[in-house]
Amino acid sequence: CITLAVHAMHGTQLLARSCQRSVISALSKRSQFSQCVRCQSTMRAIQITEQGDADVLKLSNDVPEPTALQGTLVVKNVVSGINYIDTYHRSGLYSVALPFVPGVDGAGEVVAVGEGVSGFSVGDRVAYFGSGGSYAELTRVDAATTAHIPAGVSYEAAAAGMVQGLTAQALATLAYDIQPGDWVLVHAAAGGTGQLLTQIAKKRGGRVIGTVSTPEKAELAKELGAEAVILYTQQDVVQRVKEITGGRGVAVAYDGVGAATWDTSRRSLAPRGALVLFGNASGKVDPVDIFTLTPGNIRLQRPSLFEFLKEGTHVFQALSRDVLGAIAAGDLKVRIAGEWPLAQAADAHRALTSRATTGKLLLRP
Repeated sequence: CITLAVHAMHGTQLLARSCQRSVISALSKRSQFSQCVRCQSTMRAIQITEQGDADVLKLSNDVPEPTALQGTLVVKNVVSGINYIDTYHRSGLYSVALPFVPGVDGAGEVVAVGEGVSGFSVGDRVAYFGSGGSYAELTRVDAATTAHIPAGVSYEAAAAGMVQGLTAQALATLAYDIQPGDWVLVHAAAGGTGQLLTQIAKKRGGRVIGTVSTPEKAELAKELGAEAVILYTQQDVVQRVKEITGGRGVAVAYDGVGAATWDTSRRSLAPRGALVLFGNASGKVDPVDIFTLTPGNIRLQRPSLFEFLKEGTHVFQALSRDVLGAIAAGDLKVRIAGEWPLAQAADAHRALTSRATTGKLLLRP
């Protein structure tokens, strides 16, 4: 009996010590979890919780920092690009799940590399497109749509080469392949995309007619290679196009303005001309009666850079190589029209939609 009692007491002591260790372990884990929650890394970013006008662009100081996932990188943004598509996401013209951080392009330094990614290292200078969330200090980006910035090219110029540069290159080669001698109509020729498209079209042998709103913008368009410029605020665009082209019209009209200009673009075309609608700066074009395309056998296209890139990574690689290479060689001039601190993103959007700017707009996180 004494032996059994001793064993029982010993067992009780072991159980007590085991319970004590379990309690201590649980408390330790709880403390570690609490510390992890308290020290979760956050960053500054513009976060949209409701769609609307520029006032919905609010700065938040506690947005969780992104981490690198399979096939992705994390980039510390030096500059974040501002594009018209950002205003469509902000306003509700394009549906986006809320809340979200806007912005689809930027440039900066790689700070983390995800699994399965090759060709990139921490510290690399890169520009990226299409990942979303660039109005922030850090952005998780798809490695497949990220490009190394060539030596001698600034972060600012590289960012301008993403949405606007890639769009211009795709318009001039994939949407309509500009041939030497083609008359080319470029609306908003002094805008960010218009400036690059004018230069690329001229380099391919196109004869560019640009439309602009002011004499100052007209001079800029001419400097960039426009053979003729039309002040749409003072002149009849269709009439001037016919005069400039000897009554024939243009082979292709690139229209990023939309509702206000699409019919002008259609009536400016030569027989079998191509109308390439790629933006909605003045609003969405109403449904089109297909029979309006019959006179002249007009071709109508509504291309999207995102759709081109879905064809494969080779498309992004080719477009970005051509654009960034041309910038590095000095063959493609980039104009930075304005920069704002991240907290003033709303002011930047107002400047963009005022159509008073000439070139790329950037945020500095």
